Amino acid sequence: MAQLLDVKGLNCPLPVLRTKKAMKAVPKGEVLTVEATDPNTLRDIAALCEASGFALLSSEEQGGVFVFRIQQTA
Repeated sequence: MAQLLDVKGLNCPLPVLRTKKAMKAVPKGEVLTVEATDPNTLRDIAALCEASGFALLSSEEQGGVFVFRIQQTA
């Protein structure tokens, strides 16, 4: 079951910090969908996934909202 983290309206570094914290509760193989409005999350979420070993399945913009799908791999 996919989980949703809404960090819209928050600015760097809060979206990444909350994403990292939320990923600790995501079981292996499950997906967390993150919705953010801070353009810095495009770079920061990708860097978090690379550093933490999470799989960034997709990132896209939908009407000013950046939507990321991150899979727990550990």
